[in-house]
Amino acid sequence: MDIDIGIKKEDRKKSADAISRLLADTYTLYLKTHGYHWNVEGPHFQQLHTQFMDQYTEMWTAVDELAERVRALGYYAPASYSEMSKLSTIKEESGEPDWEAMVKNLAKGHEQVAKTARDVLRIAEDAGDDATADVIAPRVTLHEKTAWMLRATAS
Repeated sequence: MDIDIGIKKEDRKKSADAISRLLADTYTLYLKTHGYHWNVEGPHFQQLHTQFMDQYTEMWTAVDELAERVRALGYYAPASYSEMSKLSTIKEESGEPDWEAMVKNLAKGHEQVAKTARDVLRIAEDAGDDATADVIAPRVTLHEKTAWMLRATAS
């Protein structure tokens, strides 16, 4: 069926592509956070183990909402590791970072996701895509706040 939601096809495509990049960044940061949750050690183990779990749980929910928005716009959401990797600005890392490096890496990751979300927000606003803007604006706030809390933990 044709889609007639009051947004031109080319604008829906721009929004869907931008959301897909945010989805990939969020998913990559989710994976990193979940891995850190499993492997964190040190004097702040309990606090960080719990904090990382709260963060990855929130992002797990977010990726579903982002993917569903892409689908509502009439496009397919990225759905494989390889697609996510190609789209993500957050890169995987190797090794076994200590708790401080984990916190710093995650803070930088949340800052990057906030930047990506802000880019999506501008694209959605330019397209008159209010529903996408409504989904994305809280993501900017959440990732900025999470980055701040992580930076405060590493101080």
